[in-house]
Amino acid sequence: KPVFAPLGRARTTPRPAAGPAMSEVEETINRIRTHKGVTGIVIVNSEGVPIRSTFENKQTLQYSALISQLASKARSVVRDLDPQNDLTFLRIRSKKHEIMVAPDREYILIVIQDPNADQNA
Repeated sequence: KPVFAPLGRARTTPRPAAGPAMSEVEETINRIRTHKGVTGIVIVNSEGVPIRSTFENKQTLQYSALISQLASKARSVVRDLDPQNDLTFLRIRSKKHEIMVAPDREYILIVIQDPNADQNA
């Protein structure tokens, strides 16, 4: 059984009291998913534990562990260079993927996309 809540599945239980905030999160996730080339989204907590994902369990755990470590190291580098500064966004591009990382205090949003999606159309 996955350790995260997969995205895009219908809820069968009522929303908690923080419903509007959750629906805002759902809307944002759905908006991101519709962008051209997006292959997946992972949301991890501050400890790197996956909370939501569009990937299968194995890929989710791999992206969660590796990207949260990289984001932590990148944040340290930014702060070492200037203690008054902080990491706001990290973009990693390879031949096959582009990984966009938006760290926050409590969560990290990871979006993976195909950088060649516009060329493959």
